[in-house]
Parts: sequence; structure tokens; C-alpha cells
Amino acid sequence: MNPLSALRRAAVREWGPLFTAVRQRLAARGVRALALTLTAVALTAVVQVTQNQAWGHEPVRNLGAVRAEDPLPLALLRTPLSLFVPALHLPVWGALAQILLVFGVAEVCLGRWRTLAVAYGATLAGTLYARVGVALGPGSFLGLPSSDAQVVDTGPSAAVVGLAVYVCHQRRAWFTGALVVLAMVVEVLVKDNLAGREHLAAIAAVLVVCGVREWRGRRRGSRDPEAGGGAVVGTATVRARGPAAAEPGPGRRR
Repeated sequence: MNPLSALRRAAVREWGPLFTAVRQRLAARGVRALALTLTAVALTAVVQVTQNQAWGHEPVRNLGAVRAEDPLPLALLRTPLSLFVPALHLPVWGALAQILLVFGVAEVCLGRWRTLAVAYGATLAGTLYARVGVALGPGSFLGLPSSDAQVVDTGPSAAVVGLAVYVCHQRRAWFTGALVVLAMVVEVLVKDNLAGREHLAAIAAVLVVCGVREWRGRRRGSRDPEAGGGAVVGTATVRARGPAAAEPGPGRRR
């Protein structure tokens, strides 16, 4: 087989269902299918501009900066906006491009509300892990140094990673999903910091959700053939008895 042809077939198997779903949805609904994504991109851009102003840095920190040292109720209140607070030391165009691509594909494939649920769930998993890691301390495998309690959480990146893994699982893009996980593992191995650890926590939480969905789907699948088998047996019994047995004769109606 031609290597180029084999590569093309592998790409179609990996991304074909995903590409088809995105194309059909966009063709049917147009820009409306990306309402959440465009809102997220615009909100992230506005937050980035605001926090770089002398008057805006403190309000953004008070409303959307989550740290492990913060009281948990306060952190939970800040979590919704924290998803759209990009890191100050990184170029904002990278965050905007990630949100546009990953949120856009997720919104088309999963729908608006499930996309939001997965995004916030992944972000919350990273936030809660930071607290647990600091409590465990640097001596533990999952522990973090106490200085990480003052580091601001990852912003949109944990949500982006979680959504990417979830969509790959839903559309059976196994190779792409494995690449995302491997990239996050390499990130931690090369530069072990709070952001990388929170990405892994987000992936772990999403994989648990995917595992539960697979388990529930298999349980439903195992029950359906039994119901279908009963129907087949009943039909076969009626056919074996013949038309006279299937419908009562005139004498029986009287």
C-alpha cells in the first residue's frame, strides 16, 4: 500500500467523523452554532485588556483570580470568571486561538451546556487539586510546595485541555486524545509547575467522566439484546403455530 494513501486513510478514520459533524452543524446553523465560543473569546480578550490597565488589574484579581490559599467559598465564587482570565506572562493570542478552536469544536459536537459543564468541571478539578497538593506538601508524589498556594490558577487552559480530551473520546479520535494527554505529561516532566499539574488533574477528572459514560453505555447495550431476543422468540413461536393459532377462527369469536 502507498504510504501516502495509508496516511490519508488513517487521517479519515481519526478525524473524519469529527470533521463531518462540525461541517454539518455549521452548515445548518451558521455562526449561531458558535455563540458560546465567540462569547468566550470576546470575554477573554476584554479581561486581558482590563487586567493590563492600572485601574483594572485589582478588580480582575478580586473577581477572577483563584489561588489555593483563598477560602474555598470565595474560590468557588471566582471560578466562573477565572476560566476567562488568561495568564499575564503568556501571549493572549495563544489563549484566544485555543478557545476559538477547542471551544468551537466542542460546542458544535457537544452542545452549549455540556461544553460549559465539561469546561467548568475541568477547571474546578484543577482548582481543587491545587488545594489538596499544597496540603500534602512537597514530600508526597501528588504534593505541591507551599509557595504554590499563592499562584493564580491556569485560566482557560485547564478547560481547553479537558474539552479536547472529552471530544476526542466522544468522537473516538483515540490517537489525538492520546497525543493531548502525552503532551501534558511531557509538560510536567520538562517543567513541573502548578499549571502543568492542574492540567493533569483536569484530564484525570474528564477521563473518569468518560469512563463512567462508557460503563453506562455498555450496561444499556447488554440489556437491549435481551429485550430484543425475547421479541424474536415470541415472533418465532407465533409463526410456528401458523395463521390459525395467530388469529382465532370464527368459532372462537362466538
